[in-house]
Amino acid sequence: MSATTAQIVGFIGTSHVPAIGKAIAQNLQQDAYWKPFFDGYPPVRSWLDKVAPDTIVMFYNDHGLKFFLDKMLTFAVGAAPQYLNTDEGWGIPSLGAFQGHPELSWHIIEQLVADEFDPVTCQEMNVDHAFSIPLALLYPGRMVYPIRVVPICINTVQHPLPTMKRCLALGRSVGRALAAWPEKSRVVVMGTGGLSHQLDGARAGFINREFDQQCLNTLIADPEALQHYSVHDLVSLARTQGVEILNWMAARGAMAGTARQVYRNYHIPISNTASAVQVLEPLRQ
Repeated sequence: MSATTAQIVGFIGTSHVPAIGKAIAQNLQQDAYWKPFFDGYPPVRSWLDKVAPDTIVMFYNDHGLKFFLDKMLTFAVGAAPQYLNTDEGWGIPSLGAFQGHPELSWHIIEQLVADEFDPVTCQEMNVDHAFSIPLALLYPGRMVYPIRVVPICINTVQHPLPTMKRCLALGRSVGRALAAWPEKSRVVVMGTGGLSHQLDGARAGFINREFDQQCLNTLIADPEALQHYSVHDLVSLARTQGVEILNWMAARGAMAGTARQVYRNYHIPISNTASAVQVLEPLRQ
């Protein structure tokens, strides 16, 4: 790794339940219901202080704010100078603007197209709770964030959805772009959402702890082993909204090679959802 190129310093996977945003706004971090969840994040923040990233490339899913059912992407990359957080109906206060990195965004887009992906490119892009809440957890109390961001949005809403294999390949392509970025930078790749949950219907409230833990374990050293799960498998095992594990898969793909787990917290439930945060670092040869 050249001292003048981008370095991926780690991976973070985290939940993005909208109720987290309301709990933050109401200062419920020490409430008995919320405390086990919020107590999972100080170690992540300590790790961020140590590795000192200047950029986060975030794989997330939009919930109808930027993309709706009449025009649904498969993959989209933000290439804007800033991204505004807007409430999509949950009553979550706006968290201010996030500073973009359009030069890096276009570099990633060019690599994706060279690798025969066809991303939607967004030079204006509002971001919803799937993007803003994770950053609020990592940098609490901020209206100005000490990092630049590249948002990469994955469809987990309207079928047909991309497969685990395709999302891993997407991440691998982003990783190649970062490895070829000719500027010194310290990058964290991040996937948000999940884990297992279903918010409506006869199976509402379903959580699959065993499958969640299997995914977290497998992401550490062998993410390719998760490729055989079809979208139908994910819906069966993790339920309708549990397909957000696709975001984690893409982010892990961007950090090539084996990794070591720095930290993990798994807590159920919050708002009928299995929540988790996981930090991985690449193993240097």
